[in-house]
Amino acid sequence: MMIDIFIILVIVVIIVFFWQLRQMAEVSRIYVNKECQKQHVQLLAIAQDSARPSLGGNTGFTWKAKYLFEFSTNGIDKHQGHILMLGTRVQKIEWPVFPEPEWQQAPDAKGQIGRCPNR
Repeated sequence: MMIDIFIILVIVVIIVFFWQLRQMAEVSRIYVNKECQKQHVQLLAIAQDSARPSLGGNTGFTWKAKYLFEFSTNGIDKHQGHILMLGTRVQKIEWPVFPEPEWQQAPDAKGQIGRCPNR
């Protein structure tokens, strides 16, 4: 009886921590996407680099996670930055030194290849 309750409690804790990691991934993706738009660069990818349990946040126990994101200034090159999170709060975002985009519309361009316009 007592072992069953303990197993159920462990499963619930694992599910809650997994759910919190998914929330953190979504918050980090939205935050990095907005920051890339402010910097006029194109977000290529975002991925979790590390996560470990930590004290803090709203519930006391939370995750401290580091996410890596890749971005491009001209659609050809790529640079890598980091975002540090504690729970669902962004602690710090680290940008590498990168050249300013020469053509501000390049990351947002949606041209067509191999077709003549208005034909």
